[in-house]
Amino acid sequence: MSVTAVPILPLKKGTMTKYWAAVALVLAAGGGLAYWGTSDVRQEYGDTVTTPSGLRYKIIQAGEGKSPTDNDVVLVSYKGMLKDGTVFDQNPQAGFPVTGVVPGFSEGLKIMQRGGKYRLWIPAELGYGPEDQRNPQTGQVAIPGGSELTFDVELLEFKSRVEIEAMQKQMQEMQQQQGSAAGGPANAATQGLPPEIQAQIDAQMQAQQRQAPAQ
Repeated sequence: MSVTAVPILPLKKGTMTKYWAAVALVLAAGGGLAYWGTSDVRQEYGDTVTTPSGLRYKIIQAGEGKSPTDNDVVLVSYKGMLKDGTVFDQNPQAGFPVTGVVPGFSEGLKIMQRGGKYRLWIPAELGYGPEDQRNPQTGQVAIPGGSELTFDVELLEFKSRVEIEAMQKQMQEMQQQQGSAAGGPANAATQGLPPEIQAQIDAQMQAQQRQAPAQ
């Protein structure tokens, strides 16, 4: 099973609006975060629910409102743990399409509501399967094949792809207008974003400008 990882760093207070705009701009490049982690906590945590697919979950804190669908982009806080309790991966604010993660995580998201906190136990067949997953930076095995994935997840917010695409179009128009006024590319609309996101936005805008004459 292939794994596509586009890490998005935690954001400073006050950048939520710009964050969604950044998600809208980089969404076209594809991606989504890779979710890793294992844990055996059947006896420690009761009151779990098992879905027909084999996903197990426990409601830590109920949310309110509707649940995300396959057509939505979510903003979540998550923590993944290895079987020995070591925190393998975590992020207080990560954005990605509901369909951009492993099937078990996607299914879990579609059960949650805004403000909800869940613990998910994802069997290997709904996660990364029987193959070892290696850290792309170190080459070391990060998830042994056949591992059950365990995550604590909080659903902070979600928006539809239509909303994201509208924001993307608005941001592009703003940047094009500012670029025309300044005689070159403009980044004022996204100043203050994390460098990694800003770099992705700049690269995408430059690519669009190069392709524009051929369209």
